[in-house]
Amino acid sequence: MTVPGLPMAVPSRDLPTRVRIHEVGARDGLQNEKATVPTEVKAEFIRRLADAGLTTIEATSFVHPKWVPQLADAEQLFPMVSDLHAALPVLVPNERGLDRALGLGARRVAVFASATESFAKANLNRTVDEALAMFEPVVSRAKAASVHVRGYLSMCFGDPWEGAVPIPQVVKVCRALLDMGCDELSLGDTIGVATPGHVVALLAALDEAGVPPTALGVHFHDTYGQALANTLAALQQGVTTVDASAGGLGGCPYAKSATGNLATEDLVWMLRGLGIDTGIDLGRLVATSTWMAAQLGRPSPSRTVRALSHEDTEEH
Repeated sequence: MTVPGLPMAVPSRDLPTRVRIHEVGARDGLQNEKATVPTEVKAEFIRRLADAGLTTIEATSFVHPKWVPQLADAEQLFPMVSDLHAALPVLVPNERGLDRALGLGARRVAVFASATESFAKANLNRTVDEALAMFEPVVSRAKAASVHVRGYLSMCFGDPWEGAVPIPQVVKVCRALLDMGCDELSLGDTIGVATPGHVVALLAALDEAGVPPTALGVHFHDTYGQALANTLAALQQGVTTVDASAGGLGGCPYAKSATGNLATEDLVWMLRGLGIDTGIDLGRLVATSTWMAAQLGRPSPSRTVRALSHEDTEEH
């Protein structure tokens, strides 16, 4: 239940007037659920997210089923939601994945690279350079088909094996992905260790290297409770695309210290208080996450979902 007039909107001149939320709940949020989520439930989740006003909803991933068993139903799921007006990006790890996605009419794809050698090995079983070489024909073929390409970059702020990641190292891989033809990049704080000053420093270095904030999205995990602070820092530097997961679902199956994504509802609450437009109906979004939490058999970790749905009150 919402209280009229809350949060009070207090705009700031150093912030954008509108932010596009790149919703990752249906893919990143569900990919490491141990129990298989029925395809029909995933499709209904995506439909409800679109009904709540989300315009970019990452639908699934065309990876080999043994990598991410939860997303083995990509071929079945995508046609069930392809009639939606929302953009439905999908992950493709290689040319085979691209073929599968294009065959179903996907118009937005994403490749997922790493800023560190350790995570590239764990996630892709390749070096950073080998992974980039694998993505090059994927990106070039997608662009030839007039398909939008996003480049995910993991471990931009810290790595569980290597520790702090040098900023020039991140800039180098970002520059390689853009030069390859990616339309936008998503900077991933995969284990949630970023802090606002680090975010500002990385964005400044990227801008100096010819990677402007308009080409970037940010993807923060809330492991240390810093996701909203980091997002605000990114917005102050001109970023207008933010990744988030409805209900705070998800983590990363290849990084054991990674916890949940930034909850879309928590992000929308903050943006609404800053007078920033998202086009999202918060009430419908909260209802959607509450419904999905029921499907998964546990309460949503999102504080805004709990506050507006009175989940904490009902549990005690």
